[in-house]
Amino acid sequence: MLLVENVVIADANLRWQDVVAVARRGARLHVSEQAWARIDNAQAIVQRIVASGERAYGVNTGLGALCNVSLQGEQLSQLSSNTLLSHACGVGKPLTDEQTRAIMCAAVINFCQGKSGLHRQVVEGLLALLNTGITPQVPSQGSVGYLTHMAHIGVGLLGIGPVSYRGQVIDASQAFAAEGLQPVQLGAKDGLCLVNGTPCMTGLSCLALDDAWRLVRWADVIGAMSFEALRGQIDAFDPAVIALKPHPGMAVVAANLRTLLEGSEVIASSRGIRTQDALSIRSIPQVHGASRDQLNHVTQQIEIELNSATDNPLVLGTPQAYRVVSQANPHGQSVAMAADLLAITVAEIGAIAERRLDRMINPLVSGLPAFLVSQPGVNSGMMIVQYVAASLCAENRQLAQPAVVDNYVTSGLQEDHLSMGTNASLKLHRALENCTHILAIEYLLAAQAFEFLKQQRFGAGTGKAWQLLRERIPPYDQDRWLAPDITASAALLKDSVLLGQTFPDLR
Repeated sequence: MLLVENVVIADANLRWQDVVAVARRGARLHVSEQAWARIDNAQAIVQRIVASGERAYGVNTGLGALCNVSLQGEQLSQLSSNTLLSHACGVGKPLTDEQTRAIMCAAVINFCQGKSGLHRQVVEGLLALLNTGITPQVPSQGSVGYLTHMAHIGVGLLGIGPVSYRGQVIDASQAFAAEGLQPVQLGAKDGLCLVNGTPCMTGLSCLALDDAWRLVRWADVIGAMSFEALRGQIDAFDPAVIALKPHPGMAVVAANLRTLLEGSEVIASSRGIRTQDALSIRSIPQVHGASRDQLNHVTQQIEIELNSATDNPLVLGTPQAYRVVSQANPHGQSVAMAADLLAITVAEIGAIAERRLDRMINPLVSGLPAFLVSQPGVNSGMMIVQYVAASLCAENRQLAQPAVVDNYVTSGLQEDHLSMGTNASLKLHRALENCTHILAIEYLLAAQAFEFLKQQRFGAGTGKAWQLLRERIPPYDQDRWLAPDITASAALLKDSVLLGQTFPDLR
């Protein structure tokens, strides 16, 4: 994907790619005049409420179980600061910079709906952090859906705590001084707005979509290589057969496989050598296709959430005719379920890949040298990398257990059903990393299998994939340190630009 120089929040819906452009590729985020007008209108409603003395949750009351405690005057600004400080209690290793940036970007998009009521300077502060590369260090653990992660970002707006800046972790005050920034001054409702809503799980899920869409395309490429290396029976991908089960993803995958294998002498010379292949070989369209269909559903769910107002309370109307509505839009059930579903999808992509790669190293079914090395015995070959893949698959099965069905009671019974959406999104990231390495291992093994079949021409796409890997990793003639090969293969799978350039027709 090419760098997007600017992402502008205006009236049109944004897509997950916009979040990825800001978080992962350094695009600058801007707010249009119409979006600023929405933010200012909502803040004017909050000021009207404060002036009138009308009780409104989080505007002039305590939070959670303290929602019946009324506040006024200087207490309102103090409440916002105290909210951030008290809620910034996460634990564990920090999120990566791109994960925190994705959360901040999703938060700004949420605030630009103009239903939150926070001050303009808070959004300006978040934009300044994103566009100057100041990234608060946010502990990864401690969220039941929202609150803690955004609180650590909010504390960073106050110029407090460690931040990542120009490759170093320094105090926020130092980074602010280097960029000429001032800590944000908070007013009524600002603190609650900063910790509320679903930007945390939504931003993280946008990054996961980027990884998942890239991996399902690579899975087709690498699966086609394994199919060819195992001399699969191409009739299983016949368009007339595929059309009899018209799942959209299945049709796309089958078309990809036919394109990748086009012109293969290996496949042509293997017709009829067996009645049918093992399921891990002949069901690639069915399994990969089902994953793509679920990924399309997940994409829809995440993008709806990204363009939603997820604060509580929401302020509606104008300062002259307004409503303040306490509701449950911050509940992240849709995102949590989507992230859990995608974790299952990713686990299945890895599981079928592991079955394919296991067949390639087994001479009883592959017809290739044992463990894909020319002198097995003195060389162990690719024996143990299958163990690694199996271990990663086992971990992904664990990560595929849904987070959303778990539940805890918080805030003195006030919050008694929780989505666990941030946990779902974070474990999804781990599953994606595992799946990347499983596919990287399959790629290594398929390319090594090709070394024993290269007397014949490979498919138009599979041959290209083989050469692409060989530009980075030499054939495995005898035992050598394998970990760097896996790392190099995984790095190749993370290169979106290279994928598009090498396989421009791959859907």
